[in-house]
This record gives sequence, structure tokens and C-alpha cells, in this order.
Amino acid sequence: MKILSYLLVYRKFLLIVLTPLLLLPLPLIIKTKEAECAYTLFVVAIYWLTEALPLAVSALLPAFMFPLFGIMASKQVASAYFKDFHLLLIGVICLATSIEKWNLHKRVALKMVMLVGVNPAWLTLGFMVSCAFLSMWLSNTSAAAMVMPIVEAVAQQIIRAEAEADELEMSCSNGSINPALELDGRHAAVLPLPPSVVYIFSKQNLPPAEAERKSRKDKYSGIFKVMCLCVAYSATIGGLTTITGTSTNLIFTEHFNSRYPGCQCINFGSWFVLSIPIAVVILLLSWLWLQWLFLGFDLKNMFKCGKKKTAREEASSQVIQEEYKKLGPISYPEIVTLVLFILMTLLWFTRDPGFIPGWSSLFPKYKSYITDSTAALVIGLLFFIIPAKTLHRTSNGENTVSGYIPLITWKEFQSCMPWEIAILVGGGFALADGCEVSKLSEWVASKLTPLGSLPLWLIILISCLIVTTVTEVASNPATITIFLPILSPLAEAIHVNPLFILIPATLCTSFAFLLPVANPANAIVFSYGHLTIMDMVKAGLGINIIGVAVVMLGIMTWIVPIFDLYTYPSWVPSIPSTNGTGL
Repeated sequence: MKILSYLLVYRKFLLIVLTPLLLLPLPLIIKTKEAECAYTLFVVAIYWLTEALPLAVSALLPAFMFPLFGIMASKQVASAYFKDFHLLLIGVICLATSIEKWNLHKRVALKMVMLVGVNPAWLTLGFMVSCAFLSMWLSNTSAAAMVMPIVEAVAQQIIRAEAEADELEMSCSNGSINPALELDGRHAAVLPLPPSVVYIFSKQNLPPAEAERKSRKDKYSGIFKVMCLCVAYSATIGGLTTITGTSTNLIFTEHFNSRYPGCQCINFGSWFVLSIPIAVVILLLSWLWLQWLFLGFDLKNMFKCGKKKTAREEASSQVIQEEYKKLGPISYPEIVTLVLFILMTLLWFTRDPGFIPGWSSLFPKYKSYITDSTAALVIGLLFFIIPAKTLHRTSNGENTVSGYIPLITWKEFQSCMPWEIAILVGGGFALADGCEVSKLSEWVASKLTPLGSLPLWLIILISCLIVTTVTEVASNPATITIFLPILSPLAEAIHVNPLFILIPATLCTSFAFLLPVANPANAIVFSYGHLTIMDMVKAGLGINIIGVAVVMLGIMTWIVPIFDLYTYPSWVPSIPSTNGTGL
């Protein structure tokens, strides 16, 4: 028993030590650069999948393993750890820091929820839309962490209204009047539940009044579950729509532009056009799925108009309005942040839209030098320059100037900057470069050539299902970093446009919906205690299926003409003796 307990305590240490030792025969027996690079790749991949070491620490392994094996010089490996991706990330984090510091994200979320109303179905849709919109520009974790306290406040207010409704009901049943339940100066109506629902609970030998209260409690427990899950899932779905919305999109973009420098077709605008229909469809279908799974699909109640609000809807409306009032009128820093946010978005969309000349054409000699990171950095630096405060009046009515404070400080930026992701992505770039230099990519491509006999849609579906499964137990950035160097040579080996396989695989890597540990947004929502593991598994399985189906529909229909996917592009490097098999 002692030995077993020691193994359990030191299992991570044993995994760290035994993994390189067990795999060591690979480079010792097969003394080639391909085998040595594969050894490095396997060790890093196992550490990433098991998280035996922190992800960023594991990502540093190629920095000393490649020079030791003679695959790449230390200077070459070091240059892979900081690329254009990191400059784009810095600019985006400057924007995200200012948005969070001045509570602009909270104002946007509350305003969106107020617009859709407080009917339970539309309330959850409001939370989904607002959280998804925030996730387009902030990290999934930040979006969920911001919206979830608002959801919890609404849930607690509904619980209080439910308790008051029970008290009023008991008083009425005893022949007395209890005016305790009052919202906005009106008595809230307590609507009776259908007799069939009460009958189900009456069969459990409960009194009719107790049976009705229990059924109502279970019903509103379902509402809480839907509201929590809608935050977790919409935070992930919203991140699909922009290159900066999730780390997987950023990693894919940098990998693709580095591997295929002759193609600059992946930019902010083109990615938004291909992904926004996918995200919208998945969001709406997920909303309907969660409604049906936990609340039943009651169209009559969902689309009711002009009826008096119930106590629960009044409670929801009250807490949302109170939260919005606490923010006060929109402040000067919020206005400046909003203007810079809109300006950054416009610069991204208009840099090289494709159908018309973009602003990058103003620099014809250096047009290819300008990327999305250029615009992000220009706007990002302004957050450190523009002052956060203006003149303000004293009690004497005089204007005074406060000390110069920019919109964000370096310490605030550092607290929001995901350095772990930055190093993790750098490690992925180093692995990709090592696979190219050692010819491991060519060897993998030659072994994958027989897959060309399968239908193209089946190859795409298999790759989507594999990454969707792996990402449930591994982090999204680690999953996409492992699979991109495999899927790129696969596409080249079967002689198809690499985007045909890489785009759906990248999108499906974000579909970590099943478990609380699969995604930070899931973990945040689960920590509030309204959900069980089985609730998340049941809901997540359906949304995984919806996500993969919608991605497959998109890649075979509207995404095809955007990139002319059925044409094998000239910018793909030819691989010797591996392109003899086509589809």
C-alpha cells in the first residue's frame, strides 16, 4: 500500500522522468534526423497532453533538444519563439486590458440582455449573444468570468422571488393576504402549474401544494442550468469568429502563413467571413438544444407577447436594471476605449478586403510587409499614450488638472498578458520548423499518401472528430499545435488544398464542451454549483455534434468559393515522390 500511495503522490514526477527514457530507443536505434525530431515531438506532446509540466515549460524543450540533436542551431530555434503572432497578441491584449479596466464589457453585456427582455428563453439568448460578442475580442475565460456574476445575481434574485411567491401562496391558502411579494410597486401574479405536472409529483405521495412547489423548483433549477451553460458555451462559440478570438485561431494563422508564405489569403477579414455564419448557426442551434434539454420546447411561452411579467421575470428585470444603474453614465475612458476598439476593427477589415483595394495599397512597395499585427500595435500603443482623465471641477467650481495617467499602465497590461500562451505558441512554431528542417514532414506525408483513396469529406470528418476528442482531455492550444504539423503534410500528400483540412480542424479544436476541465470557461461556470458533471456531458455532447455538423456543412458549401478550395494552389510546396496520388 505504501508503494501505491507513493506512486500516486509522485505520478507526475514519474511521468516526467520515464517518458523520455522509454522513448529514448527511438533516436538511438533509428539514427536519423527524422527519428530525433520525432522523439522531441513525442516527448513534448505527451507532456502537453498529460500536463505533467506546465504547458509553457514543456514548450521550451525544443529550445535545447534541437541544438543537442543537431537539428537546428540555437539561434534558429530562438527566432521561432517570437513571431508576428506575438505582436498581434500584444496589441489585442492592450485593447482587452482597457475594456476590462473601465468596465466597458459589463456595460455592453447588460445592455444586450436588457434589449432582448427577461422571458427565460430570451434571457438566455441575451446572455449567449452578449457573451459571444465579448469573446470575439476578449479571451473566452475573461468573457465567461465577466458575464457569470451577472447570471448568478439574476439566479439569486429569482430564488428570492420564488421563496416570496411560496410565502404568498401559503398565506392565500390559509385565507390571509400577504402583500410581501411586491416588485416595482405591483403584486406579482403566481401562475398555477398545469394539472398534469402537479399529478406527477402527487404520485410521490406529496400534498398538492408541496407537489406544485417541488415541480416549480425543478423547473427553475433547469433555468439556472441553461443560463450557466449558455455562458460557458457561447464564450467558446464567440471566439470562433475572429482570428484574435481564441488562441487556436491565432496559432493556425501563424502556422499557415509561415508554412505557406506564398499565400496571404488568411487575414482578419477573410476569417470573419468564413466563420461568422458557422458561429451564428451553432449559437442558435445550441440555444434551442439547451432549451429543449432542460426546459422543454414551449413555443407558446417562448414567443408570448403583451402578457404581464411573472414574479421571476420581474426579479430578473430588476436585478439587471440595478446592475446597469451601478455603472452610472458612460465615462470618458469608456468612450475612448470604444472609439479605439472600433478603429482597430475597421483597420483589420479594410487592410486588404479583397473585393476592393485596402489601405495597405497606400504603400505599394511595402504592401506585403503590413499585417494585422501592424494595425493592432498602432492602436495598442495609443492606450499607453492617451490620458485616462481630463479636467474636472472642484467644489469651488474651478477646473483642475489631475496627474497624467494613461488609459492602461504596463503593470495592468502585464496582469492580462497570457505569457503562457505566448511561450506555448512559440514552442509550437519551433516544433514545426524542426519538422521541416529534419524532413520529418516529408516522411509523414509519404506515409499518409494512401489516405488519398478515401473520399475527401470522410478525411475531413475523421480529422475533425479526432481533434474534437483530443481537445476534451488536452488544452486547445496544445491540441492544435500537435495536429497542424500532421494535417498540413496530409493535405499535401493527398494533393488537396491544405485549407480544406486545416480550417475545419482548427474550428473543431475549440469544441471542448463535455467536461469542466476541458475549458477554463467551463470550469468557471461549473464552480458556481448549479451544474453536475452529467448536466455538462449531456449538453456538451449534443453541442459537439452540432458544431462538427455545421463546420462540415460550411467547409463543403460557402467556404469553398471564398478560397477556391477545389483548385490545388501553386503556393503549396511540392514534396518529392508523394504527390502521385490524387482525389
